[in-house]
Order: sequence, then C-alpha cells, then structure tokens
Amino acid sequence: MSMRVISGSVKGFPIKMPKGTPTRPATELVRGAIFSILTSSVDDWTQVLDLFSGSGSLGIEALSRGAGSVDFVDQEPRCCAIIRENIEKTGLSCQAKVHCITVSRAIAALKGPYNIILMDPPYKDTAIGATIEQLAASPLVSMDTTVVITHSTRFKLEQCYGVLCMKREYRHGDSTIAIYKKEQLS
Repeated sequence: MSMRVISGSVKGFPIKMPKGTPTRPATELVRGAIFSILTSSVDDWTQVLDLFSGSGSLGIEALSRGAGSVDFVDQEPRCCAIIRENIEKTGLSCQAKVHCITVSRAIAALKGPYNIILMDPPYKDTAIGATIEQLAASPLVSMDTTVVITHSTRFKLEQCYGVLCMKREYRHGDSTIAIYKKEQLS
C-alpha cells in the first residue's frame, strides 16, 4: 500500500511504511478527516506530539500543514528508522525529533504542554485507556491541548479519562476518531 502526504508544503510526498511490524497506518480518508477537524478547530500548531507514530504519517502531515515542531514517539526501532528516513526525505527534519521509547516513558519524560497530541495506537491495544489516563495526568496536556485518538469502531473509549473528556467522535469505516479536551475541575 502506498501512502502520500495529503496536503501542505510536501503534498504528494510518498511515505515509506515499516515492513515486518504490526503497524497499521491511518488511511488517507482517516488522515484527511483528522486534519479537516484540526484545521477548523485548532489555531495554534506550534507543538505537536505524535504517539504510536509508526511511519510518522500523522506527524509529517501536521508538519506539511504548518506545525512548528513535532515529537514522534514509537518503541519499535524499525519504525523509528522509517520515521527518520521519511522526515529527512521531506526536508522537515529540523522541525522533528524522534523518540524511540515506549509511549508511557515518553509521557513521563517529555516536556509540554503540546497544542495537538495525535494517538494512533495499535487497534489490538486494549490497555489504551491506561495510556490516556497517564496522558491526562501529565504536564503534556493543557487547557488548550486537543487530543486526537484513532481506534477501532469495535472498541469503545470512555467519555472521560481523568480531566480529559471526549468532545466529539467521528466514524470512518473501521476507524473512529475521538477528540478529547481537558476540562476544568469544579
């Protein structure tokens, strides 16, 4: 399956996929929907975090559309190598940093807050709720952060994880896009 950057400064650029990994990249339809939602709802794209990066397609799409910088996180060394290759070939590497560690370690170690956090975890990952809870309790999320999580339509996410609460949900075939924002505790 060949994938390309949908829009922006490196529109049409082919994205190389990691071979021999369980990575399931977001389809063009889903990526298009995610960025249509973000373009209409988020003004500040200064700092973006791409968790479970895989090929880096979501973070690269964000950079192509004007994000200031993107931190890519994936624990699989083959994925990290592909992400580095993809961002170097796009000429966007000066705005990107690849962290080849677990998402849990990244949430604990990175400095925030981020404007946008993109999460495209493996669809078989049933422990994603614990990861969202950890993210909600971290300094990576501020009142202005938009968290976008793609998941299988067969798996239902909770309405709230700590202070992160779902604002909207969109279905696209086998994928669901959930938008979370931090809520003020009363």
